Amino acid sequence: MTSSPHVQQHARLLKLASTASVITSVILIIAKLFAWWVSGSMSMMATVIDSMLDAFASLINMVAIYIALKPADEDHHFGHGKAEQLAALAQSAFIAGSAIFLILHAFGDLSGDDHIENEQVAMVVMAFSIVCTLILLSIQNYVIRQTNSVAIKADEMHYRMDLITNISVILALALASRGYREADSIFAILIGIYMLYSVRKVGWEAIQMLMDRALPEEDLERLEKTILSIAGVVGVHNLRTRISGTVPIIQFHLDIPGEQSVRHAHDVGEHVKEAILEWMPDADVTFHMDPV
Repeated sequence: MTSSPHVQQHARLLKLASTASVITSVILIIAKLFAWWVSGSMSMMATVIDSMLDAFASLINMVAIYIALKPADEDHHFGHGKAEQLAALAQSAFIAGSAIFLILHAFGDLSGDDHIENEQVAMVVMAFSIVCTLILLSIQNYVIRQTNSVAIKADEMHYRMDLITNISVILALALASRGYREADSIFAILIGIYMLYSVRKVGWEAIQMLMDRALPEEDLERLEKTILSIAGVVGVHNLRTRISGTVPIIQFHLDIPGEQSVRHAHDVGEHVKEAILEWMPDADVTFHMDPV
């Protein structure tokens, strides 16, 4: 069965965003490692750790998206979409772990007397990193608007934090060059706390999707109104929904007049399905007709 152009476009966008993420993370790691080597900055080490984590998580994300895009088979009747949620959950765990490590390490560094060197070189590297990150974020946000992919949302959160981290590091290096050495470790601690704060939403969303949480209430209300707007439909009940990857799974019982012919009832059902797909092109719609 050939996928619709809409589904094929989503697949291309997801592959584009995941591949761009991996390439960007590798470039940033190389640049930031050089900046850390020449400066010895603690907050620079924070952003190196963050980028290494981003690279690993982005690689997992890319593999998960390629798996999620595989069509349904004999063992996976609803496809492989939940690989996206698994990737988002794994990324959340990686972020939380690295944030805790960073905070503990930065607290230990507060009492040290290491000096930061070559601040100007490090700041140039960070400015380059900001430009690369902004380009990637623009790609990711476009893909999120088009697909609402939870895996790309998790990856975008990584690089949004990376952007804030880069700006913080520049500020920390500027303060350190003026004698405020403690600012470097303090900014590293603040970055770690922000990472922990930001990760909870994506992690919780991934868990809820893996537990087959229903579509949002406003979507359920619109879905019911869409179904009831079709001529020949008397009512709808047993409406159940969930999301697999980026695919909404919709199941319900359709009430139709009992005196209708089978052909007419079938046509009514097709009109209902077409109306839903016009609103949700990626949806997997299954329904049962009940004569009333």
